[in-house]
Amino acid sequence: MTDGHNQLLPASTKDPRDIESLFSRIGLLIPGLSLVFGLSIIALVLGYLIPVVGSPVFAIVGGIVITLIKTPRRSFQAGIHFAGRYILQSAIVIFGLELSFTQVLATGLSSLPVMLGSLTVALVGARIVGSRLSVSNDLRTLIGVGTGICGASAIAATDAVISASEADVSYAVATIFTFNVAAVLTFPTIGHLLAFGPRQFGLWAGTAVNDLSSVVAATSIFGHGASSYGVVVKLTRTLMIIPITLAIGLWRARTIESEIKEKLAFIDHIKRIFPIFILWFLISVTINTVGLIPHNFHRDISTLAQVMITMALAGIGLSTKFKDIRKAGIKPLALGASLWILVGASSLVLQYLTRLL
Repeated sequence: MTDGHNQLLPASTKDPRDIESLFSRIGLLIPGLSLVFGLSIIALVLGYLIPVVGSPVFAIVGGIVITLIKTPRRSFQAGIHFAGRYILQSAIVIFGLELSFTQVLATGLSSLPVMLGSLTVALVGARIVGSRLSVSNDLRTLIGVGTGICGASAIAATDAVISASEADVSYAVATIFTFNVAAVLTFPTIGHLLAFGPRQFGLWAGTAVNDLSSVVAATSIFGHGASSYGVVVKLTRTLMIIPITLAIGLWRARTIESEIKEKLAFIDHIKRIFPIFILWFLISVTINTVGLIPHNFHRDISTLAQVMITMALAGIGLSTKFKDIRKAGIKPLALGASLWILVGASSLVLQYLTRLL
């Protein structure tokens, strides 16, 4: 009787335990998101009053200052992480509603010479400079891909292939984060001193700044016209995770006895690391390209994206782990600084050589 009754229940009926679990997960986000939201409101007000600085800078610096005074409790971490990752990705998807496929393809293709050149400089530089500094092979690989591709995402993807130690991963992430913050605070000023236009600055930031969040922050501070260009360049660069980790994985697989099994596992890994939000970004671009977004909505979309970026950067600032930076020591930081300067300079030189300046 009971079995027959259960068979009559609609397939969409939810187990109450699933609903409880959902609310529980949402509840875990509330403390951290509340802190992020409060900091973002302050940053937005300060950004409005002092537009030359901008709300993204106030958000990330405010988060760092709070962390310096007192690290947010563990109960705040889930919400802070959510803001720094998923709200940022959502902001990128919203950016797509302002772009057309013509713009995306033209930007991506025109940036390839500079992007590939600066990536080569990062990877070769990591090998040479890291060796001179006596940085371990795994750590210099992680810092190289983090600098050359897309920061912590590239580090995580590469770590899944090379199985580096937890210490090496922490040191690499801390090093990359240090120069992400440095880029946000210095690149816009340098860009203005060099009299860059939005397109020039977007290309420079998109190819020379380590992490997507920092590209978004730096270009937003510089000016809105730079943001859309820098984001597309950076997303094109992010896709390099796949061929680079594939090459590293295949190189490592040569020495593994169960090669077929390892390669099958590696293919599954590639599927997992593909940045799915890029597909949503392309869907957004498609929606705008076919004319489903009225032109007069673009300003509101831009404002929404800016608010979300401010929230994401507040989360990233609050995620700062100074103990990891201190633990990393001087050698990884010296390698990170060297690559940061080399990639930034090579991007400018390559822009000049390809007559994109």
